[in-house]
Amino acid sequence: MQAEATRPGAIEAMARAARVASRTLAQSPTAIRDKALWAAASALRETRTDLLDANAKDLEAFTGTPAFRDRLTLTPERIEAMAAGLEDMADLPDPVGRILADWSRPNGLKIRRVATPVGVLGVIYESRPNVGADAAGLCIKSGNAVILRGGSESFHSARAIHAAMAAGLRAAGLPEEAVQIAPGTDRRYVAEMLAAAGLIDLIIPRGGRSLVERVQNEARVPVLAHAEGLCHTYIHAAADPKMARSIIANAKMRRPGICGATETLLIDAAIAPSLLPLIVEDLKELGCDFRADDRARAIVPDLKPATPQDFATEWLDATLSVATVDGVDSALEHIARYGSGHTEAIITSDETVATRFLNGTDSAVVMWNASTQFCDGGEFGFGAEIGIATGRIHARGPVGLEQLTTFRYEVLGSGQIRP
Repeated sequence: MQAEATRPGAIEAMARAARVASRTLAQSPTAIRDKALWAAASALRETRTDLLDANAKDLEAFTGTPAFRDRLTLTPERIEAMAAGLEDMADLPDPVGRILADWSRPNGLKIRRVATPVGVLGVIYESRPNVGADAAGLCIKSGNAVILRGGSESFHSARAIHAAMAAGLRAAGLPEEAVQIAPGTDRRYVAEMLAAAGLIDLIIPRGGRSLVERVQNEARVPVLAHAEGLCHTYIHAAADPKMARSIIANAKMRRPGICGATETLLIDAAIAPSLLPLIVEDLKELGCDFRADDRARAIVPDLKPATPQDFATEWLDATLSVATVDGVDSALEHIARYGSGHTEAIITSDETVATRFLNGTDSAVVMWNASTQFCDGGEFGFGAEIGIATGRIHARGPVGLEQLTTFRYEVLGSGQIRP
């Protein structure tokens, strides 16, 4: 593996092969691409033992935090979820060839804007091996070829998942080069992908701040990136206490290591004295730690004090920052100061306040009376998503099938010439 991992020019050769494969994939009928997804789902199920064995090798070598270990771990249930996700994608409408707009000109020309694949994508991700299946499936369905580069900690798992995706392509008669994976863990593969202008059309990084910043700083290829998942849940004074307790427990502790996990609880001062002790008790039973401001600590004195840096931290772990705020505008000010533009939620029974919150945040996703952990492509009906885009160009929020297309203009004439 080591000699293979340091092979110079590997990404360029893969990208050239992917370019050829992308043309075949883009022109393939919907039914053929769907067949590849169904076959890949079957391959995941049939090779479940191999997948678990590969994942066990990765887990044996892993030395990170429990939350990151959870991100890395595959279980029979998670393998089944990957397979079901591919089948869900197959059942979705084809995003390629959609007529996005059409109109006629006074001279009789008919013009339409038609959705087309982006081309060749490079997806660089870290510990979650299921990202490889999601990314490959979305690219197959949307007619894009993809080069995957998983994290070193998920090397064996990522290759086993890739093998199932390749099996799906073979079964459908599509080129295996449509989905490729970097042959090793050497960091030079990332550098080669970032420098592959003209060969790779779009880079999508999926990981922590250091990865995303490196990609944005070094890429000569367009980047579709997300910032940190520094998500907030604001409990307004008119929140139903039972609902608030249920939502915040789920938003923080269902899977604290994912980007949609709530990292900061904002609680209204009017409701904090009665509700905050109950929330702290709930979350402590689930293993959560806290960093709280002075007003929250005046209510629950044993909470650890928070620093400004704590409120700017994406914990990705069982730690929750807590701040007490004076109404919705105070909550919005806190989010504007510390947020990353990912996902914010409000819990309230007051529709006017909820509307103020929804309109007042500048994040890619905002929620009312729901857990931030719903910020996921599968939960949005996208089948899956490659990441949560927090920029303002091309795509925002969960990046699913439609977000992996661009468009062309088709002009239909009947002999018109320009005067």
